[in-house]
Amino acid sequence: MKQLSGLDATFLYLETAAMPMHVGALHVFELPAGFKGRWLPALRKHIAERLPLAPVLRRRLWWMPLNMANPAWVDAEPDLKAHIVEIKLPKGAGMAELEAQVGALHPVLLDRSRPLWKMHVFEGLAPGANGLKRVGLYTQLHHAAVDGQAAVALANVLLDVRPEGREIEVQASRRTRTFRLEMTEMLRGVLGSQAQKVADIVRNLPATVGTIKDAASSAVSHSALITGRKGSGNVTLAPRTALNMSVTPGRAYATVTLPLAELKALGRAFDATVNDMVLAVCSGALRRYFMKRRALPRKSLVAAVPISLREKGDTAPDNQASLSLVSLGTHIADPLARLQHVQAATAAMKSTMGSLKSILPTDFPSLGVPWLMEAAAALYGKARVADRIPQVANVVISNVPGPPVPLYMAGAHMLTNYPTSIVVHGMGLNITVQSYDGSLDFGLMADAQAMPDVRELADAINVAWDDLCALNAPAEAEAPLAGAVGRAARRIGGGLVDAVGSAVGGAVGKVARSVAKTVVQTAVDAAVTQVTRQPRANTPARRRRAG
Repeated sequence: MKQLSGLDATFLYLETAAMPMHVGALHVFELPAGFKGRWLPALRKHIAERLPLAPVLRRRLWWMPLNMANPAWVDAEPDLKAHIVEIKLPKGAGMAELEAQVGALHPVLLDRSRPLWKMHVFEGLAPGANGLKRVGLYTQLHHAAVDGQAAVALANVLLDVRPEGREIEVQASRRTRTFRLEMTEMLRGVLGSQAQKVADIVRNLPATVGTIKDAASSAVSHSALITGRKGSGNVTLAPRTALNMSVTPGRAYATVTLPLAELKALGRAFDATVNDMVLAVCSGALRRYFMKRRALPRKSLVAAVPISLREKGDTAPDNQASLSLVSLGTHIADPLARLQHVQAATAAMKSTMGSLKSILPTDFPSLGVPWLMEAAAALYGKARVADRIPQVANVVISNVPGPPVPLYMAGAHMLTNYPTSIVVHGMGLNITVQSYDGSLDFGLMADAQAMPDVRELADAINVAWDDLCALNAPAEAEAPLAGAVGRAARRIGGGLVDAVGSAVGGAVGKVARSVAKTVVQTAVDAAVTQVTRQPRANTPARRRRAG
């Protein structure tokens, strides 16, 4: 019997009608030339062929007696007609219509009597500039089944690097399939697993306490809340905004794309990681959004940033993640100073979380927990507790590495990979970013009451990116291309000078070498200066469009 871990099951217990707990993505696929008819049958056939390699799509929940402990996974045969459905859009629809559909479909809870996933195929999209037919696909997968990295691993099973797909070798499993659990098995499994989890906690308690003490000391030393010092400390209360209320069942969704290579190059110029740049872009966009509404807090907004606890190479279909806090510096007007604030905040977060990653729990005893957590989640929402208590974060911002190459499914070319994620009471906005084929695809999921105009925030991300592109980089990195050209040219020039000297030889060679060195050096310096003077690209970020 495989029970859900404590972290996996938490996503079930927290789920309410106002707070669905599934994640997924919005894709646009381009169908191959000459494709006729609907894509739905081809997709169903493709998924049926890949099911043997995707156990997460072939299991459902089995609840414990009286819901006294975490449920378990049992085998299931998914009905692909129920799990993969088609939705007709008005002819010539584009991204705006797709985003509206995601906003309407995201609040619909997944059926817990079936495997916890669903796919929606959208027909009616306008063709691309090349005239090829396009379709949309919105996928839903419950967070109890996967985290971001596990979802990427599942995508590697379902997607191909060639339009024609790949041969699938399915070996017969020797495992006995279990479609139901008997009472004796459930009781024995629950009691045994609970005892083992308690024993593990007791055994690891001394090391855990020591690690927590050291991490707490480090975090407090940087905390503006405790020390009273201004800076980029992350341990502080977040200012209240329109986002920090109890969420409603409605959702609003928007997407935006930034060029990954350019973002990485700009990050290198300022010694910033991709994650630093993503946070800085989001910070600038949030600052602009709230300033326009005269609602920008004087204190910095704080982001809740998921961190992976997964070991390298681990593709298990479960949750292995935790949350950290990062100050976004939205109170700082200058984009460069704001980026530096974010860099300092992420460095402080890493120094604290680095020691904690090894002890953060993803599993814990669950006897009696389902009753308590479900009751607490329902009461928290109905009593609108989030409207009354201070918050530690304003927004969730997550950055998940994705595939760097173009991918295909059922013969269709995937053009976009916009994530869709979760909003919770007290944080009515989730910005999840995933890289794909040279781009960073942003998916902005918001509570429809807290931020009905989330499209304006998506547009502000483009403006914030342009602001960062306009910055003057440090001298060493002002023109990375010019620097590279200069270094290469000087190496070549030096070789030419030596060649001239060697060819002529003697005293004449010395004179020739001196003249050649002067000529080459002058030419190289002029070329490098010309490259360095080229203005930094400050054009709006390119965006892929659905038609």
